[in-house]
Amino acid sequence: MNLPELPQNSSRTEMRKALIRLRMEMHRQEIRHESAQLLQPLQRVRGMTQNLHEGLGLKHAPLWGVAAVTLLGFLTGKGAKNGGVASLTRLVQLGTTLGPLIKLVMQGSSRKP
Repeated sequence: MNLPELPQNSSRTEMRKALIRLRMEMHRQEIRHESAQLLQPLQRVRGMTQNLHEGLGLKHAPLWGVAAVTLLGFLTGKGAKNGGVASLTRLVQLGTTLGPLIKLVMQGSSRKP
């Protein structure tokens, strides 16, 4: 905190000005402190997501999330109402189609440091 200098022979108005400067600086410090406390949960969440991305080695985590939602959409779509056999057949077809692609992606991510 920057404290204003007070000369020894200061007038009453100069003392008031210095007091106002001190109060303004105190309010600035309070605002900084309160905003840091308000942003602390957000900083924690950001840190957790960074650690999650680095820990799992997922470089394109949002893309994987979209892929998972799309896959769930395929599995729980209109064809799932017809019965369990049709959805199971669809799941097997999807797995055999995407299996080699997923294997290729997983091997490519394990090669990189």
